[in-house]
Amino acid sequence: MLKTSKKSKIIKEYKVHEKDTGSSDVQAAILTKQVEELTKHLKKHPKDNHSRLGLLKMISKRRKLLDYLMNNDEKRYKKVIKKLGLKK
Repeated sequence: MLKTSKKSKIIKEYKVHEKDTGSSDVQAAILTKQVEELTKHLKKHPKDNHSRLGLLKMISKRRKLLDYLMNNDEKRYKKVIKKLGLKK
């Protein structure tokens, strides 16, 4: 789980307009940060299969959000991918 301060910092960085909190860009960025933190956890606790399943679900959700973004606004998609440091 991300702290509220970290989440609000991510929202400020990726928001599309002034009152944006739930666009695909923002959601993908938040999920990316959560995936990074959960990956660190799983390196320390390799037998934590319950968290591993949650990680796979988060990655799947992020992939769907990014696919949606790619289909609707390719320029924003490329910008978000580059900013997040993801491949594709």
